[in-house]
Amino acid sequence: MSDLPPGARAVVVTASNRAAAGVYPDRSGQALAEGLRALGFAVDGPHVREDDVALLEEVLREAVASGADVVLTTGGTGLSPTDVTPEATRAVIEREAPGIAEAVRRYGEPEVPTSVLSRGLAGTAGRTLIVNLPGSTGGVRDGLAVLGPLLPHVVSQLRGGDHT
Repeated sequence: MSDLPPGARAVVVTASNRAAAGVYPDRSGQALAEGLRALGFAVDGPHVREDDVALLEEVLREAVASGADVVLTTGGTGLSPTDVTPEATRAVIEREAPGIAEAVRRYGEPEVPTSVLSRGLAGTAGRTLIVNLPGSTGGVRDGLAVLGPLLPHVVSQLRGGDHT
């Protein structure tokens, strides 16, 4: 994408007990990384972690400290007792951007009515945008459809750019 600021970096984090244990491959994290590369990002990850608040918070803080422009997570946003990605994210973000998470839920709703059950958050930590996406390839695809047009502007703004 030509309007993405130069050197834009993204980190992908997958929250999944089963993928972390090797029960099945991390398809949603791979799809997310591929989608971000197609948008022009240099991508680190996916980093697969168990559904554990402390482990997820640690990898999110490391991603922010690395200077990533964007950190996208997949998985752990539902209503299951083990779904704790929003809790880890809430501990890291400084400012919420609820419209982004709402837009992702709304985008998926016509095809997948249960998309509204995602508790995913979006917000910033320093100059990094963090967004939680559902743990499915469809949820990742929907998330990227919403985020793709927004990310060049978001990255520019977080790097100190002015409104155009």
